[in-house]
Amino acid sequence: MDLIDRLKQIGERLEKVRDQVNTEEATKNAFIMPFIQALGYDVFNPIEVMPEYTADLGIKKGEKVDYCILKDDKPIILIECKSLGQKKLDVHKSQLHRYFHVTSARFGILTNGQTFQFYTDLDKNNIMDDRPFFELDLLDLTEAKINSLKNFHKSNFDADSIMDSATELKYTKEIRELLYKELHHPSDAFVKFILQQIYAKRATAKVVEQFVPLVTNSIKNMLSKMVNDRLNSAMQIEESKEIEKEEIEEVVSDIITTEEELQAYRIVQAILLQKISNDRIAFRDKKTYFGILLDDNNRKPICRLHFNRQVKCIELFDAEKNGTKYEIDTLADIYQYSEQLLATIDYYDD
Repeated sequence: MDLIDRLKQIGERLEKVRDQVNTEEATKNAFIMPFIQALGYDVFNPIEVMPEYTADLGIKKGEKVDYCILKDDKPIILIECKSLGQKKLDVHKSQLHRYFHVTSARFGILTNGQTFQFYTDLDKNNIMDDRPFFELDLLDLTEAKINSLKNFHKSNFDADSIMDSATELKYTKEIRELLYKELHHPSDAFVKFILQQIYAKRATAKVVEQFVPLVTNSIKNMLSKMVNDRLNSAMQIEESKEIEKEEIEEVVSDIITTEEELQAYRIVQAILLQKISNDRIAFRDKKTYFGILLDDNNRKPICRLHFNRQVKCIELFDAEKNGTKYEIDTLADIYQYSEQLLATIDYYDD
C-alpha cells in the first residue's frame, strides 16, 4: 500500500472515531502509531522506534519524549504527542524544544494525531526553530505535501537532503505569507518600493499615504485579471476538448441532418439578419437535438431544434443560458419567437 493510501486510511478512521478518542494515549494508538508505521518504521521494535525516550535536561532527570525514531542507535526524529482535542499545538512546542536541545536528533514532530508539525534548527544549530518548516493535516492531503513527507520515509531518509528541502519549504512559506500580506494590505515600505520604480519625485510620507489606495486597487485589479485569464484559459481548453469530443462522436455516429432541420435553420438566419450577418450563424447536429450557435461557439447557443420526436420543439435561452422548450406545429411557427431569438444575440454581443 502506498504512503498516500495509508494516510487516507488513517484520515478516514479519524473522521469516524474522533468523538471517541479523548485522551493522549488513545490518540497515539489510533492515529500516531499508524502514522509512524506509514513512514516505514516498526513501532514494535525499540531499536527503531523507542517510546518514552529519555531526554535528560541537565539537573532535571527523567524527561521523556513520547517517541524517538532511531537510526544506527542514534535519535533522528523526536515525536511529541498531544491528544486529538488539543487544537493549538503551538502552545506545547516548548516541551519539544527542550528535548530537541539535549539530543542529536535533527528533526522534531509535534502532533495531535490530525496535524503534524515538523521542526528543525535552520535558524540556530541545535536550537529548534520557533516555527515549523512543514505542516501536514491528515484531512487535507495534497500531492505536494505527500511528496515532502516522503523524505521522512525510512527508505528515503537522509538528513542532509531533508535539511535542503526544509530550507526551501520554510522560506517558500514565509515568502508566500509576506506576499499575501503585502498584496492585501501594502505596507509603507512596499509602497515606497513601487514608487521608486514609477515616481520621479521624492517619496515623502504624504506621497506614500496618497499612493497606498492606488497600489491596493492596482493589485486587486491585477489579481482579478489573472484569475479571469486563468478561468478563460481553462474554459477555452474545456471547450476545445468538448468540440473535439463532439466531432469524434459525429464521425462515429449515424447522425443525419434532415431537410426540415436545414429549413428551420434558414428561417432562424432570416430572423437574425436584422442584427447580424449569416456567416456568424452556425449549426451542429447532435443525436438529441439540432443546435444553432453564434460564431460556432458552444457557449453561445441561439436555439436548439428538437425534431427527432413526435412533438417538435424549439428550445430558447435566457441571459443565464437556461433553456425553455416551446412546441411548434409547423416551421412557420418559429417566426413567433423572433423577438426572443433577437434578444439572445444581445446577451452575447453586449
